[in-house]
Amino acid sequence: MNTLNQKVSMTEKIGYSLGDCSANLVFQMMMIYQTKFYTDIFGLEGAIAGTVMLVARIVDAFVDPTVGILSDRTKTRFGKYRPWVLWTALPFMVFYILAFYNPGIEDKGLVALYATVSYTLLMTLYSFNNTPYASLGGVMSSDIKERTSITSIRFISATIAQFVVQGLTLPLVSKFSDGGDKAHGWLCTVALFACIGFFFLVITFFSARERITPPAGQKTDTRKDIKDVFSSIPWRAMFILTLFIFITLAMWGSAMNYYFENYVDSDALYAFLDQMGLVATEATGGASYTILNAFGLVVDSADKAYEVGFGVFNMVGALVQFFGVILLSNFLANRYGKKRVFIICLSLTAVFTALFYFPDERDIESMFVLNILKSLAYAPTVPLLWAMIADVADYSEYVNYRRATGFVFAGVVFALKAGLGIGGAILGFLLSGFGYVSGTGVTQSSSAIHGIVLSSSLIPAVTFLVGVVALCFYPITKKYNERMQAELTERRAKDNY
Repeated sequence: MNTLNQKVSMTEKIGYSLGDCSANLVFQMMMIYQTKFYTDIFGLEGAIAGTVMLVARIVDAFVDPTVGILSDRTKTRFGKYRPWVLWTALPFMVFYILAFYNPGIEDKGLVALYATVSYTLLMTLYSFNNTPYASLGGVMSSDIKERTSITSIRFISATIAQFVVQGLTLPLVSKFSDGGDKAHGWLCTVALFACIGFFFLVITFFSARERITPPAGQKTDTRKDIKDVFSSIPWRAMFILTLFIFITLAMWGSAMNYYFENYVDSDALYAFLDQMGLVATEATGGASYTILNAFGLVVDSADKAYEVGFGVFNMVGALVQFFGVILLSNFLANRYGKKRVFIICLSLTAVFTALFYFPDERDIESMFVLNILKSLAYAPTVPLLWAMIADVADYSEYVNYRRATGFVFAGVVFALKAGLGIGGAILGFLLSGFGYVSGTGVTQSSSAIHGIVLSSSLIPAVTFLVGVVALCFYPITKKYNERMQAELTERRAKDNY
């Protein structure tokens, strides 16, 4: 399998990318809606919802490295990492549904316990599925341009999932809410996404191939793998970067949900949607209206503008990010190098995030413009993160003459999930600290609304900048990577380890 031909067909790239589309049908839901679901459907206080997410991180600290070690040591005729994608597909999606199922328990202590158990099990299955999946991307090719292409196509699929989940979730929940039963609407929506996700994971298993194997004669040595990875400066930089990026994304994504419901003026938002042709009138009709209405993207009153307005806001951002990934990521990375592009784009993303502090509650246009600018700035970084982590696995092999792809990716997947939980927890604690009252239809205090605005702007901008600082310590420049890949290719060709 250590062949000189590291080219990957477009069919294989697309098939592999569907695995991340599946993961993002889960991940985007947790990032944007988990905290809101806990506070408004389960009725948990923000601080308790945050604690639920932190408890799962304790379990992750043991699960994630275990998954990395197990996948690195798996030996089947399908490879090391591919089988895990298939083995975990069904349980992963089952626990996804359970995490958004409201069992109708009255006691809030038992509700918190159910939330903790279901969320922890979902996160555990996420590790068993996504760590091998991410590792698979690191062994499909050693060619720098092919690897960037693989991750770019992968994140095009991820962005499509982002578009669907962030844009259609609330409209679908509203549409599926039988007699106003929001819990039923959530269950139907998540079950729909879970079925699609399972199907995509199966396609990924049958599509992707592993081409890079550990050096010939490499012996199993868990202690050595741990030492090599933890002592790697590039790995530590990527760990901190990933942690703070996903702390920020979880905090900002969830906070914007509250921002639209509690800060944005509903009449102004309704008027904005009317200008976009998304308000139902007596004259409304035609094929476009039928399609939009089927997905719940038509509003008939100002008090329902939040669901559609927030969905449209997210879809605009996802579309901009989608085209940004396609048009900018490969071009910029190949010309200037991944590190330089990431630093500049993440810095701009932090600036545009901070600017969300300033629009008036009726200034819907400025909010959408800032979202477009933020999404465009962030887009080139989306596929680069995982391509850089694959480079870190190569760096470990280059320096130590050993390869532990699964363990390298396991650490970063832990950082991703830790960021997801910590970001949600920070938001939960901030909401409680500023006096947010859980439940639906509650009028929030000015203090709570101010806290929501801060959590949507200045606070996540600061955590983004921590990621920029971490990137400054990442040593794999464009020239270094080219030299490293050339030597590794020569080693693999000679099988001279």
